[in-house]
Amino acid sequence: MRSVLTILFVAAFSVGTLSQTEFDQPWRNPSRAIVIDPYEGNAIDWDRLAGDKRVAGIIHRATIGFRTDGQYLERKLKAKTSGYKWGSYHLGIAGDPIGQADYYLRNAAPADDETMALDIEGLDSRKDMSLADAILFIDRVHAKTGRYPILYGNHLVISEISRVYASNGAFARVPLWYARFKGSINDLPKTTWNTYSLWQFSSEINCTASDRKRCLYTVPGTSHDMDVNVFNGTVAEMRSRWPL
Repeated sequence: MRSVLTILFVAAFSVGTLSQTEFDQPWRNPSRAIVIDPYEGNAIDWDRLAGDKRVAGIIHRATIGFRTDGQYLERKLKAKTSGYKWGSYHLGIAGDPIGQADYYLRNAAPADDETMALDIEGLDSRKDMSLADAILFIDRVHAKTGRYPILYGNHLVISEISRVYASNGAFARVPLWYARFKGSINDLPKTTWNTYSLWQFSSEINCTASDRKRCLYTVPGTSHDMDVNVFNGTVAEMRSRWPL
């Protein structure tokens, strides 16, 4: 009986440890993959960036509403020839989600091995793509490519999706890219998603130029304002699961 209890205790402890690692500073685990998501305003020193072998993927802004990111095409070529997994995201604005989806696909021209993503920055109906329109965007991308984009949202957005849509509909079919700029979380809404695929944990919100030692993670060749994400798995797992 003692041996059985011991096995059960060890198993329970291991599950708890894995769960804690998932939501408690997972980037401190040297096996976890790191993904950056720049836009045209972020500087990148590619030679220095190559020194961090955990940085395995780049998801670059391709479009915002009906405007194209000026650095997208140049950086796509550089990143792919340098061996990085590549992806693009569209920053959704209020109005015409079908037109935005078509514009994004036309300008990002995502290949089958490239991640696609929709970025919902907030719940302001005057400027942000609404959640109802986000569903139309997601369905349009799926209809034209046969694949779903991943969804980027902060805690407010993800909480509202979980409250309104639960586990039904388009949101439940897409991977979660969660934006939360803190060292650990214990309140991820789990009605729609059980966990995240990517967690954006660092940006200029919690990483300052004057004191980079306090930043949660520093990616070489980038400044303090680079958005940094941890993948919920190892570098090898990320490479095998891409484009997520």
